[in-house]
Amino acid sequence: MARDTEKRRAELRDRLLDIAEREVRNNGAASLRARALASEAGCAVGAIYNVFDDMTGLVLAVNGRTFGRLGETVTNAVAKAGPDPTEQLITIARSYLAFASTDPNLWRALFVADMSTDSAVPAWYLQELQRLFAMIAAPLTKLHPDAPPDEIDLMTRTLFSSVHGIILLGLERRISGVPEAKIEEMIGFLLRRVTGADKGRVSGD
Repeated sequence: MARDTEKRRAELRDRLLDIAEREVRNNGAASLRARALASEAGCAVGAIYNVFDDMTGLVLAVNGRTFGRLGETVTNAVAKAGPDPTEQLITIARSYLAFASTDPNLWRALFVADMSTDSAVPAWYLQELQRLFAMIAAPLTKLHPDAPPDEIDLMTRTLFSSVHGIILLGLERRISGVPEAKIEEMIGFLLRRVTGADKGRVSGD
């Protein structure tokens, strides 16, 4: 009996996740409504909260799937990159841009959940974020072999924030950003300048 209950619970969780993921992909995280989710999943509204603590927990679960695909995308891209650490960083940034461009609403949802450094962030969420940071830190460590770990971590977060900001402003067509067609070029310019690989070149190619 207990096994059947757990099976039904797992099936409902997967069904709600599939529906929520589709809704976030099509219309953004802000469009999620418990009543609409329950209606499509064929359950009572209260049943949602038997498998997720709240709607934020549901969004985090969707984000878990997104983080998994993002990590796979970046990992596959890096595996095909050459040994040059600057080009590896550019490859990571380009694959991040490609992911954000392909699934913009799911990508944005990674950063709109009600979380901060002062809140209880799930361990798996931090692990997925750290996995992404580790891929950025690896080429930075090659470029700066004598830098202590805390400095590498600071450089990693600085570059991530910079590239993320460029992509966000560009994709949202903010006046302070660059045209979408120029995002890749701007990223290449930034990373080559920061790493000292090309002080005079502007093109991202």
